[in-house]
Amino acid sequence: MNTTYKYKEKTYTNIYPLSEALGKEGIFIPLSIGDEALADLNVTVTHEEEPLEAIKQRKITELKYQRDKAEVEPIIYKGYSFDYDDKARDRINAAIIALELQGADAAIDWTTADNQDVSVTAADLRAIVAAVAVRSNALHTAYRAAKAKVEAASTAEEVEAVTMNN
Repeated sequence: MNTTYKYKEKTYTNIYPLSEALGKEGIFIPLSIGDEALADLNVTVTHEEEPLEAIKQRKITELKYQRDKAEVEPIIYKGYSFDYDDKARDRINAAIIALELQGADAAIDWTTADNQDVSVTAADLRAIVAAVAVRSNALHTAYRAAKAKVEAASTAEEVEAVTMNN
């Protein structure tokens, strides 16, 4: 809900600048002042519902953020947690190349997301990438379903009830 305050032909979109304007006239108000008290000071308060399309767009942006954040969370492989942010992806790809050049049985020590050292092969690292791809697909599928629910919603309450998990 958007609230506007009109005082002496000037409109304020926030109570703080209204408070400053009144303060210049020697009228000091708490920022938690109610609408009735403001009306006594000749301030017109208007509450407007936010347009449904704006609520939907904000929710879709929130869902995208949740999806993108979940995509780079550590991934569990063989009981170990492996980082998968930009830097980790670069390191994994470089390690796969290096290990392949050393032969099928080559292994290196890898520090996991929770600071454990574990021996991994190129096959292990490719399996981690594959696990991430499966997770990513599930996240994108959930996002598309949630986005469709948001787009089909007819009220703000329906929009706000949508999550990536329902």
